[in-house]
Amino acid sequence: MTGHVYKSTGSWYTVKTNLGHTYECRIKGKFRLKGIKSTNPISVGDVVDFELETDNNAETGVIYNIHDRRNYIVRKSVNLSKQTHIIAANLDQVFLMITINNPPTLTSFIDRFLVTAEAYSIKTVLLFNKIDTYDEETLNEVRFLAHIYRKIGYECIGVSAKTGKNVDKVKSLMLNKTSMFSGHSGVGKSTLVNAIEPSLNIKTKEISIQHSQGQHTTTFAEMFDLSFDAKIIDTPGIKGFGIVDMEQEEIGDYFPEIFKLKQDCKFNNCLHLKEPKCAVKEALENDEIAYSRYRSYLQMLEGEDEHYRTDIWDKE
Repeated sequence: MTGHVYKSTGSWYTVKTNLGHTYECRIKGKFRLKGIKSTNPISVGDVVDFELETDNNAETGVIYNIHDRRNYIVRKSVNLSKQTHIIAANLDQVFLMITINNPPTLTSFIDRFLVTAEAYSIKTVLLFNKIDTYDEETLNEVRFLAHIYRKIGYECIGVSAKTGKNVDKVKSLMLNKTSMFSGHSGVGKSTLVNAIEPSLNIKTKEISIQHSQGQHTTTFAEMFDLSFDAKIIDTPGIKGFGIVDMEQEEIGDYFPEIFKLKQDCKFNNCLHLKEPKCAVKEALENDEIAYSRYRSYLQMLEGEDEHYRTDIWDKE
C-alpha cells in the first residue's frame, strides 16, 4: 500500500492512503537516505510504501520504502550538530511567520530560513503577523522589513490571525497546494491555522511574559486536509535555524540579490569580502543591497551557527 505521512511522533507515523484510510505505521529496519544523516529518516509529507500486519488484533503498518522527495526543508538538529532534522517534505510553498516583538523574529533567522528554502527551490511567503497589536513605530519596522524582502522578490503580507486581516488572501494562495507554516514559538502559527480552518481547533498558548517567547504548542509536525482543497503542515516552533551542508562558494547563490550581481564581479569565484571590483560590495555601498542581508551572508560564510539564536537586528 502507498500513502502520505501525515504525522510523525518519532517512532510511529500516521499514514493516509489515497482512499482516505489512515494507518499507524512504524519503520522496517533502518533507513539510509542517500547520505542524509538525519535524526528522522521519515518526515511529514513523505510518500511511503507499507504493508499491513496484525498483532494482538490491532492492524498496523510497516514502512519499507520512501519515494523520492520533490524537495524538503532541513535544518541542523538542535542536539546533534552533525545531524540534520527534516522538518517536512514535498512542499509547494512555505509561509514563514514573523513578529517584530512578542516574540521578536530576527533577520538572521529569516535569512537562514530563506537560504534553505532557496536551496531546495521552495517558494516562501513572509507573513508579518499580529499587526493589530503594533503601534506606529513598530508598523514602520514591518514596512521597512517588508520593503527589503519585496525588493528581493519575496511576497510579504501583513496579517492578523486574531482580527482576520488578510486571512482570505493567505487562503487564496493555499488553494490546490501543500503549504507549511513555520516560525518561532509564539508567532501565532496555530492561531492563524485555526483562523484559516476553525474546525481544526489546534491548541494555542499565551506568550511567556518573563521570556517574551512562545511556549511550544505543536510538539510534532502534522499535516491536515482542509475543507477548501488544500493541505497544511503545522510545525513546532523553531528557536534557531542552522544551515546544512553548504559550501562557501554556493551560499551567495541562495541570496537572489547577490546571485543576480555575481556575474558583474571581476572574479568569478568572488566571495564578496575584500576582493577588488566586487559588484556586490558596490551595491552594498550604494544601498542597493540591505545591510542586514549582507551581514546574514557573512555570518553564514563564516559558519557562525552558534550565534544565530542571539544575533540582534538593527536598521543600519
